[in-house]
This record gives sequence, structure tokens and C-alpha cells, in this order.
Amino acid sequence: MNKAFLVLIICFWKLPVCAQNIFSISDIIQRSQSQSPDFRVAETRLENRYWQYRNFRSNYNPQVRLISNNAGPLYNNSYSPVLQPDGSILYLQINQLNPGVNFALEQPIQWTGGVISVNSIYNYFNNYVDNTSQWNGSVFNIRLSQPVLSYNQYKWDKRIQPIRYEESKRDYAESMEAIARDAVGYFFNVLQAQVDEQIAKYNLANNDTIYKIEQGRYNIGTTSLDKLLQVELQLLRSQQDVAQARLNLQTSSLQLRTYIGLQNGERFELILPEAIPIIIINEEDALRYGRETRSAYIAFERRKTEAEAAVAQAKSMRYEVGISGGFGLNNVGNDLNDLYQDPAKQQFLNLTFNIPLIDWGRRKSLMQSAYANKRLNDYLIAQDEVTFEQTILTQVRQFEMLKFQIDITKKADEVAFERYNVAQNRYLIGKIDITNLNIALKEKDDAKRSYIEALKAFWTAYFELRRLTLYDFATQKYLYNPMVDD
Repeated sequence: MNKAFLVLIICFWKLPVCAQNIFSISDIIQRSQSQSPDFRVAETRLENRYWQYRNFRSNYNPQVRLISNNAGPLYNNSYSPVLQPDGSILYLQINQLNPGVNFALEQPIQWTGGVISVNSIYNYFNNYVDNTSQWNGSVFNIRLSQPVLSYNQYKWDKRIQPIRYEESKRDYAESMEAIARDAVGYFFNVLQAQVDEQIAKYNLANNDTIYKIEQGRYNIGTTSLDKLLQVELQLLRSQQDVAQARLNLQTSSLQLRTYIGLQNGERFELILPEAIPIIIINEEDALRYGRETRSAYIAFERRKTEAEAAVAQAKSMRYEVGISGGFGLNNVGNDLNDLYQDPAKQQFLNLTFNIPLIDWGRRKSLMQSAYANKRLNDYLIAQDEVTFEQTILTQVRQFEMLKFQIDITKKADEVAFERYNVAQNRYLIGKIDITNLNIALKEKDDAKRSYIEALKAFWTAYFELRRLTLYDFATQKYLYNPMVDD
């Protein structure tokens, strides 16, 4: 009987005959990992994280900027109040053009959090009222802006963002295995629906034969009307089961088609994956693979670092001190070329600070809150690490049990089918009644479904274990290698 289920034909009813595709479970998984909606989501998420990482990296590179540097409005034509030496106000017409531009080369200093820049600044002023104009500018200027005792965003991003990007790549590999696991579910949903339909059709044919036999016995008086009606009721239920099985098969087939991207007109066959790979799994090895490859494990490090960054940021809020300075050459003139003729030195130094003398414990409360959050975060990470390991160990132990369960359910399927054949023959010669035959029939159907369910549980657990460890125990290969840079 098992041989009959090695290849199960699955199609929509009332569809035109067309070429068929034969899919193994590996084929379905491969299509799911390249065409399913979940794959598109995982791919887009990885791409977004890649560009976020590229954006982070660009923060440490020099930036060339063109910046407007207008002292006021670019152009102003109006009557404006002008303060006179005696304190009075005189409204005078103003008709001025005052553009300014700064060519800047900026470089962040990641070790200190400051910014150093090289600038060329040009300003032009034209007063159309008296037809006078003048240029002013700094042909060369180097500036440094350096916060002191403040939170260094560059330093902490340098530690956190690479971990985030590594997480995203590992998460993508885990998503591929999750897609494989979900594809197994869709795959076996169709197989189970197909088996249910075959069982329903088989039972309908048998019950129709039994009903005709029982009719003949009733006509010659060797059976009662009660038994005849019982058989007829069983026949009606079989007809109902066939209709329901067809509907379930259409529904599950549509779900699989949608997930793997098959057109509605394409017919396909599924091969029952009865060949179980020989896998020996050591719990310690599984834990080691999980620690080496899983995104959740390096996320523990990232979460600890983020908590440390929050404490550092809270500490930096106690004082606000900054130093800025610059050196350059500047000049004025009636023409742009005059700016380059014997320019004068330009120097400046500035110190800014904001030191609270009395803040009623505001900054202290912020620091203590950051410390408390760090302690809570450390506790949660410790708990998550335990959960991380227990999940892998549980899956390994469950997987070993499922391999044993397949052998049992397969043998039970063979025994139940043989028992039903014996019971059917005994019923035909009048050795047992219809009730005992129905019991044997139900046991046969349940055994077949249990075997298919055991196969589904095994393959689902297999790909879930791959997701939890990112390691293929069948081929003994890593599914993600953190040492290889994409």
C-alpha cells in the first residue's frame, strides 16, 4: 500500500489537461526560497540593512560640501529702519545683494567625536542704492570643533553598527530556513489532503460494494433492516467525505501554488519523502553551532554594548563643554582676485560650557536610571541565553524521538492495512459483522494519517533544527559562515 503513495498526483478539479511538474520536497523548498512572499520580505529586509550599514560607514569618510553663507537675505529691496547715532530711527531704502558660499571639506574624528574642516569662504555685497560693491572671504581656513567630556556617537556606533549588520546577515540565513520549514508545512498539507481524498474514494468504493452485498442478504432474509440501514448510512457518509476531501485538496493546493509561485494552469505531482536522512546529532555540537552562527547569540553582545552606550550618554549629560578654533587667511577687495593679494591672518578660539550648579538631582537621576536599565538588561540577556540553549536542546531531543516515531507509524500503517483486508474477507464470508469491519476501517485510515503526520513532524523539526543552529547535520555543512564576507 505504501508504494502507491510514493507519488501523489495533486491538481485542481475541472482544470484543462496540461503538462505536469514533479516536485520533491527539495524542489518545493528551493522554489519557496526564491519565489515565495516570505523570501521577498527577507531579501528586502537584508537589502535595507545593507544600505543602513553603508550609510553608517559613510559617516566616517570625508564629506565635501557646498554651503550657503549669506549674512542676511540673499537679496533685499525695502524700506528698513536704520538706527541713527543720536538714537533716532530713520527709514531708508535698502536695495542690496549679499550672496555667500562656503566650500568645505569635513572629516569627523571618530576617536574624539570632533570635526575638522578645511574651508574656502566667499561673500559678495552690492548696494544698488549708491552702486558700490565689495568682496570678502577666507581663501583658506581650517577649523576644529571638539566637544569635551561628551557622548561620542562615532565611538559607540563603531562598536554597535557592525554587529547589527552581522545580525541582519545571520537573520537572513535563519529566514531561509524558516521559509523551508513553512514550505514543508504547505507541502504536507497537500499530501495529507491527497491521502484523505484517496482514503475517502477507497472507502466509498468498498462501502458501495458492502451495501450491495448487504442488500442481497436482506432480500434473502439473512440480515436485518437495521444492519442494512447502518451500511447505507456509512455509504452516505463516505460520499460526503469524498466531497469534503476534494474541497480540502483544492484549498491546500491553492495555498501551495501561491507560496511557490505556480500558475493556476500548471499541474504538479508531489513525491512523498519517505527516505529519511541518517543523522546523528550531539547536543554539545548543536549548541556550539548555534553560538557560532545564530543572530540571537551575537545580539546578546550588541544589547550589552547598547546598555553601556546609554550609561555613557547619561554620564556625558552632567557637563557640556566644547572647544572650537580655527586658522586661516582672509581679505577684502573690490574684485574677487583681490582676496588672493596679500591676505591677512584669520584666527579664532572659543570655549563654551554649561555646568549645572544646582539641578535638584536631575542628572543624577538620569545616571541612576541608566544604571538600573543596564542591570535589568544584563538579567534579561542572561535569561535569554538560557532560553536560547534550552530551545536548541529541546529541539534536538524532540528530533531524535520523531525519527523513532516514523518507524513505528510506518509499521502500524502496514499492519492496519493488512488487518483491514483480513476483516473485509471475513465480513464477506459472514464471520464478522459490519461494526467490526468499520472499526478495522477506521484503524486503517488513522494509521495512514498518523504515518503522514509523523513524516510531516520529522521534516518540520529537521528544518527547524537547521534554523536554530544554521547547520545541516545531513551534509555536515554550515548554512552560514560568519568568516565569509558577502
